[in-house]
Amino acid sequence: MFQFFKRVKTVVGSELNAMLDKAEDPVKMLDQFMREMQADIRDAETAVAKQITNEKLLFKKVTDAEQMVSKREEQAVKALEAGNEDLARRALEDKKVHAETAATLRESYERAKTDAASLRSKLDEMKSEFNEMKLKKDSLKARAESAKTRTKMNRAMSNYGDNESKAGFARMEEKVLQYEAEAETSEERRSSSRSLDDELDALDDNGVEDELAALKKKLGK
Repeated sequence: MFQFFKRVKTVVGSELNAMLDKAEDPVKMLDQFMREMQADIRDAETAVAKQITNEKLLFKKVTDAEQMVSKREEQAVKALEAGNEDLARRALEDKKVHAETAATLRESYERAKTDAASLRSKLDEMKSEFNEMKLKKDSLKARAESAKTRTKMNRAMSNYGDNESKAGFARMEEKVLQYEAEAETSEERRSSSRSLDDELDALDDNGVEDELAALKKKLGK
């Protein structure tokens, strides 16, 4: 469990570039690593809790056994004072049994106590490393998002000068200029045609006047 936690910490700390090379999403992967680390911590907390319970149980058994040792010794004294040597002997024999039991239990208790302290220390280390990696994860996530944003912007800027939209805009501008030129040409043609009509109308008017003058002359007017 603790070894796996160390492995996850190593991956988060030194293999971010490898994740990027494999096209893995570092943000999602970092969140996954943190979830795995949290699961390891919960397993460690369960193990520590069991060890502490075992330590307390052994301590109680040691205490009970040592109390029985004291009790049997007091009873042996009372039996002798009462003149019952046989009862005193049996009390001392039972005292010896409890003393041996107490010694064995104390040895187990001391070992359990040491193990519990070691597990608590490792759990504290895991939690400390987890908090450290949590801060690092937040920093890496922010850097990853910033890098992705810069990449998108750079790609957009690199395509900005020669993309289809700009080329299409230029074509439309050319068409507008063409429309304006055609409009000006049609206006010039219209103006030219109107002048010709005016001149022809003037000629027509002059012919009428000449004809009218001839008729007047013919009539003697």
